Amino acid sequence: MQKIRCFVSIDIEDPALVSNIVNFQVELKKLGINMKLVERENLHITLKFLGEISPTLLKEVTKLLHIIKFQPFNVRIVGVGAFPNIGNARVVWLGVKEGANELTMLQSIIDNNLVKLGFKKEKEYTPHVTIARIKDWSRRGRLRNFLEERTNLEFGEMRVTNFRLKQSILTSRGPIYRTLIEVPAAM
Repeated sequence: MQKIRCFVSIDIEDPALVSNIVNFQVELKKLGINMKLVERENLHITLKFLGEISPTLLKEVTKLLHIIKFQPFNVRIVGVGAFPNIGNARVVWLGVKEGANELTMLQSIIDNNLVKLGFKKEKEYTPHVTIARIKDWSRRGRLRNFLEERTNLEFGEMRVTNFRLKQSILTSRGPIYRTLIEVPAAM
């Protein structure tokens, strides 16, 4: 039985917001550091990574996600950071200012529902948009300075009206994400 790699997310689709993020990625790339940028069509806020699951478990996940109710809300993307930290960046991300509480609450509801199927609860959830994975750490100082100068940079906002269960198909060129289900907000 073939397993399916899945995660739950909110896709970043607002054209102006996507454009601002891509423009920032272009500036980031100019640093000359070896990195893998997240493709514009793959920009998202992860709510829950499920890993590789069986088709049977996928059906159960789908049922549980469909019963989740939430109200639409706004998300404002502000600031730049890195995991594990700016001085030792492995992943570059954009922060969430407005809407962080709503995202955390929605993530918690999803987490609590999926625990019933044997998934582990997240220890700590930090809403963010991953935009790059660093492959070369030899120019850490240059990257750190670039990120520190932009910790409060505004990227824009969007309305959250749904979340999606996505399949992640890993390829040599990077992941391909495919929407399996979409759960709309209560309107």
